[in-house]
Amino acid sequence: MAANSVLLDFSIEPARIIDELSRKDIVKVIKENIEKYFGNLKMIYDMLVNDGYLCILSDNTGVIFSLRFYNEGLITLNIEYFKKENQPQKISFENLRVLEISLRLSMQAKRSKFLPAIKRGGIDVYLTSSGTASRCFPSSRLLENTLVKDLSLLHGQSLPTLSRGPIIRFFQTSDERIIEYDIDKVLFDKHSEFQKIQIVHSKQLGNMLILDELQNIAEADLIYTETLMQRGKENYSGKEICILGGGDGALLYELLKENPKHVVMLEIDDLVMEACNKHMSSICGDVLEVRQRENYEIVIGDCMVWLEKYIKEGKKFDYVFGDLTDIPISDTPTGEIWDFIRKILESSFKVLKPTGKFMTHGNGASCPESLEMYEEQLKKLKPVVKFTRDTAFIPSFMENWIFYQVGLADQ
Repeated sequence: MAANSVLLDFSIEPARIIDELSRKDIVKVIKENIEKYFGNLKMIYDMLVNDGYLCILSDNTGVIFSLRFYNEGLITLNIEYFKKENQPQKISFENLRVLEISLRLSMQAKRSKFLPAIKRGGIDVYLTSSGTASRCFPSSRLLENTLVKDLSLLHGQSLPTLSRGPIIRFFQTSDERIIEYDIDKVLFDKHSEFQKIQIVHSKQLGNMLILDELQNIAEADLIYTETLMQRGKENYSGKEICILGGGDGALLYELLKENPKHVVMLEIDDLVMEACNKHMSSICGDVLEVRQRENYEIVIGDCMVWLEKYIKEGKKFDYVFGDLTDIPISDTPTGEIWDFIRKILESSFKVLKPTGKFMTHGNGASCPESLEMYEEQLKKLKPVVKFTRDTAFIPSFMENWIFYQVGLADQ
């Protein structure tokens, strides 16, 4: 059991915070959006402070909403509640994402960010790196130790400063643990028709692609691509290959080094490719600049539409790569994403040669339940398939990741 703190940040024009009427309108918009998930809220306290405005709201279950306006144009929203071990979160990760997007659009914010619940109390689950430790205020550790001693407390823990603002430094692992990255620049930050696209710079990882708040690939992540394609274990020479997704261009770039006959890449989001072509060329070369040559072609469009076209034409591939969504973290294999995964699997095997393979990434090794559900879906495929899995530590994910290789059982 622990106190949970959910953090959301928004950047708007500073003048809208300084203006009283505008500020009141923003508070009203935020309150209305929160009430969709928490019920009616009441204002407990509000006041002007030297650098902005503070407002505290609460629902009838004791959840506290701290709303802080900074004159520089930053709005922070903290949602705090106590959660026992077997209780569900007050708001799910997916609903948090929807709330963030809804608030950003309603407030016409320039940027937004949310972090899932930071858990405080009981077990010390947050540790600092050497770099973070050197920045920590010794006084905070001293204060913690003094309070534990003077008040005869059972437990104490101090956390280093969580820096919130224009530069996004916090991202999460597959099982929703929060990690602070050494990010010092935001190179690209736009929304396409399909997703939120960011490219940031990390001092250790290089440039890193972030899609809808999740780490996708960094310049230090060659191991991701090599494990996905099983470099050194699979022979791609003279083979025909189809990539579903892969908008960062890294998989296509590395496959072309293996002398395939032809590779077609089906990517729906042109803005991802434009961003990676400009800021991630070390992992994609010029394949996103020159999108068609004799041995490859990039098609902008829905991969399902093209798979159905290939099925009707009787086109077959030696390899199909599913470089799309991760396996969902869910209680059951139901919902829109699971339906999409099943459709991709079924359609991919209809365009694979009898000796062909479907290659894909799974999720973090710390999510065994979701991985098991995915493997159950593989076991239900007709015709029957066999599969192997591989594991690699991915630097930008800061965790072990699972990859699957799937082929027909009778081969």
